[in-house]
Amino acid sequence: MKLRKKDNRHKWEFENIGGSTRVKITSGEDIAHLRELDRKMWTVLSCPVKGLEIDEKSLSYIDWEQDGKIHLDDVVHTADWITGALKDNDLLLAGSSSIDINSLDTENEVGKKLYNSARQILRNLGKDTDIISISDIADSSAIFAKTRFNGDGIITEASAGTEEEKSAIRSVLATAGQATDRSGAPGITAEHIGTFYSSLAEYTAWLDSAAEAPFGDKTEIALAAYSALDAKIRDFFMRSRLAAFAPDSASALDVQKSRIESISAEDLNGKTEEIASYPIARITGKPEIDLNGPINPAWAADFQTIRSIAMDSGMTVLTEKDWNDIGAKFSAYTKWKSAKAGSIVEPLGNEKIRELLAQDQKDALLELVRKDMELKEEADNIELVDKFLHIYRDFYRLLKNFVTFQDFYNPDRNVKAIFQAGTLIIDQRACHLCINVTDAAKHGIMAPSSGIYLLYCDCVTKSVPGVKQIAAAVTVGDIGDLSVGKNAIFYDNNGLDWDATVTKIIDNPISISQAFWSPYRRMAQTVESFINKSAADKDAKIMAEANKKITETPAIPEKTDTKTSTPPFDIAKFAGIFAALGMALGMIGTFLVSLAKGVVALTWWQAILVFIGIILIISGPSMVMAWMKLRRRNIAPLLNANGWAINASSNISIPFGATLTDIVKFPKIKLKDPYAKRGLATWVKWCISIVCIAAVAIALWLCNLLAWASLPSPLYGNDDEIEIIEAPSEAIDTNTDIVEN
Repeated sequence: MKLRKKDNRHKWEFENIGGSTRVKITSGEDIAHLRELDRKMWTVLSCPVKGLEIDEKSLSYIDWEQDGKIHLDDVVHTADWITGALKDNDLLLAGSSSIDINSLDTENEVGKKLYNSARQILRNLGKDTDIISISDIADSSAIFAKTRFNGDGIITEASAGTEEEKSAIRSVLATAGQATDRSGAPGITAEHIGTFYSSLAEYTAWLDSAAEAPFGDKTEIALAAYSALDAKIRDFFMRSRLAAFAPDSASALDVQKSRIESISAEDLNGKTEEIASYPIARITGKPEIDLNGPINPAWAADFQTIRSIAMDSGMTVLTEKDWNDIGAKFSAYTKWKSAKAGSIVEPLGNEKIRELLAQDQKDALLELVRKDMELKEEADNIELVDKFLHIYRDFYRLLKNFVTFQDFYNPDRNVKAIFQAGTLIIDQRACHLCINVTDAAKHGIMAPSSGIYLLYCDCVTKSVPGVKQIAAAVTVGDIGDLSVGKNAIFYDNNGLDWDATVTKIIDNPISISQAFWSPYRRMAQTVESFINKSAADKDAKIMAEANKKITETPAIPEKTDTKTSTPPFDIAKFAGIFAALGMALGMIGTFLVSLAKGVVALTWWQAILVFIGIILIISGPSMVMAWMKLRRRNIAPLLNANGWAINASSNISIPFGATLTDIVKFPKIKLKDPYAKRGLATWVKWCISIVCIAAVAIALWLCNLLAWASLPSPLYGNDDEIEIIEAPSEAIDTNTDIVEN
């Protein structure tokens, strides 16, 4: 049925889905005019981006506000955006992952950007075609692998046009850092280039201002040794001055014998740090180091280096002044070294540094960056193409699960709604309505109002980390062996199998037949629980008495001359009890006899009606309540618990529910069970049963128990032959006359 809106802007087609009238999206024009659709007619007002059976990337593109939810306005905005870029909006109905770029509307600003960018992508990939697909842009590095410039402001060695430019780029990469180009190759930016050439100039200027090395090519070695020894030797001179001031403290300032003894039994090669803490030479009180005397082994190598390079061969002692003079020789050199600038280029070597500075490719490299940036807008539109293709493929499917629930109510069972996570196989049935559970606590509160019998399951698989929680709807059959803790298999929509365990059950009616038997099942459970409880209590009592007898010490009876006599049986005491028991049995017997007489007095069809009435009294209320609940089964509470905002009820009728759960159906064939109990043949059993039934019927007939069914017994005379007449009461004295006709 088609109706025209009052403003005559667009015709909408409607249909009855899930017990409600809904808009039917059947054309590209419907999508283009979604903004005009009354918002009260939408089935869904918002849904989450995550946890649905649709590409999450597509949903994130449709989520314009990037708040993790797709709202009605997001859908409308997306509809306007994508229909504006297409010449033929009906192309959206196909849900294809590829498109002919000539179908893009270049008169539209978005369509023109998409066309130019898509054309550039195909050119970069070396494809001579007008068809572009999602797979073409899945690997952005492949798109730019063969291009010099790609608009990201990063140049690579492949961007260079001369060998000098390539050499300069390699040097920048080796020293000033790097960035990853869209092609996936390492590259450099304008910032890297500026830093590199500034460092070249600073380092060259520093080299040109070099101070004279006091010890030639051995200066660095000597300086390193001096720096290592400086604090230790100054410590020695301070100890020596203190020992000269207080001679009695000389032994305390020297290395302690006890410290050496404490490590003497160990491997001294591993005690270098302990040994290095001792003075560099023995403390004698003299403010000098005997160059021919012993030196602390931990410092001996550095000390020998300084002695061989910085001391005169004729020196026999080292004073504090001598040590300061050696340090003064390093002063200008160390000051120059501390002023080093542009050290990042030092690994290139002085010759290479001067060569690069002389070639000066800075402006040439910056020009390459500028040329690359000229393609920035075109290259950035690659993401725009990716966005378009994802929405182009998945938008119509979202609409069928947002504006209406067409996919959920689709007669084709291979079509599933985006909230159907897979199929649960349990208790010889397949449950197709399985929903991911994102908030178990919220689900537990809202699920009972759905009126659906639900199995909550925890699902795990080796190939995917973590636990998936689902709620599976059971809409056909009986409760059977369904219980918490039961194991099952869950197959997601990709065919991956998960080990599932039932963790919770929401008990709602499954079917009318299940409701019929539920009172009897509850009564059986009550009786079973009572028997189990009574048996458990009795067992506990017996065990307690047994333990008491075992643990208690038997008491020794006291000897006494007086004999305790047992009181005689008092029959009067129990007379009342016997009378009460007799009365109770009599009443029960009377009730049973009255009941039997009442049943016998009924005709056969009345007996059948009474039996049916009893069944209806027991099962009727349960069946009526189940029928009412089954008519109101609604999936909306389950989706609301997952963050959806459902705007219309989505009922699961009894016929539709039958399609959501499959029960096993075996072929009707005759098979022989090798473990079946051996006995009489079936035809023999039937003959025996018929004979027994006939014998019982004949016995009832002969005993005149079928007289109520107009089947009097031949063993009893005709009741019409004798008539009993009662005389008037005043004529009767003590006898009654019987008159024979």
